[in-house]
Amino acid sequence: MAASSKRSRATTKRNTTRTSGNPAKRPIVEAAPITAGDWIGAARLRTLPLAVAPVIVGTGAAQLIDPELHWVIALACLAVAVLLQIGVNFTNDYSDGIRGTDAQRVGPARLTASGQVNPRTVLIIGLSFFALAALVGLAIVIRTGQWWMLAVGAVCIIAAWFYTGGKRPYGYLGLGEVFVFVFFGLVATLGTTWVQAFQLPQEAWLGAVAMGLFACAVLLANNLRDIDQDREVGKRTLTVMIGRRATQAIYTLFIVVPFLIAAFIALLYPIAWLGMLALLAGIPAILIVWTYRLPKELVVALGLTSLTALAYAGALYWAFVG
Repeated sequence: MAASSKRSRATTKRNTTRTSGNPAKRPIVEAAPITAGDWIGAARLRTLPLAVAPVIVGTGAAQLIDPELHWVIALACLAVAVLLQIGVNFTNDYSDGIRGTDAQRVGPARLTASGQVNPRTVLIIGLSFFALAALVGLAIVIRTGQWWMLAVGAVCIIAAWFYTGGKRPYGYLGLGEVFVFVFFGLVATLGTTWVQAFQLPQEAWLGAVAMGLFACAVLLANNLRDIDQDREVGKRTLTVMIGRRATQAIYTLFIVVPFLIAAFIALLYPIAWLGMLALLAGIPAILIVWTYRLPKELVVALGLTSLTALAYAGALYWAFVG
């Protein structure tokens, strides 16, 4: 019996992975092999509605100026947004993984932190998505003649990398929400409108603010889920800085304000009232954020928040073109 217990402890010790440090320097351990599902999980599909929603709103705002749907440009904008989002997700996996801050995360697979995937491979995949986004963006610039937008695209990619990459990533300094609001809200929405209509009506600005707030809400839910681990490894997200209660309050505000914007838009475009139906997903998300007991419950809140943004965007599009 004692010998069996010793063998069990030895086996457990042999199969236990380290929780910090560069995965590339860890000893190889026995574990379930990485599957296609793990790669898909690393792309974090729950976040992709946040890439789609601004393009929908921006396209609808453009059609207020030019009723014709420029579907080729709209699809190209969608491709840029999705490719950038996936690129950010993979480069975050790489950067957080080599710092050892992803070792005990809840949620999607962390390829780099698992120690079973070469960190360089994850980095190359992330940069490849950035490159594809740049190529599609270049095509949009050539098609529209808006050469100055090359600078905007370059800034987007640089900002995406330094979110968690580099020596002093701003995502570790409580500035992640600023990046998300500006690039996944304002730039994504207004850029989509501009390349299709060459004007920025107030509807585009209102929609862009709403999209930015939803994106920030998703980030807050994500960081609330990881607050304990982030504290341990010194990752100073806004959530770590202000604590759980303040994060829950700001998250709620970021969900509610877009619906106040929708109510204002509905004064001119009554169909926008249908955007309130998105609260069917938004309210449960808020309740989960305030009442969760286990971090994994916030994965559901994150997904519901993304779906709220997508449904809201669809309602605004209908309001603008209906």
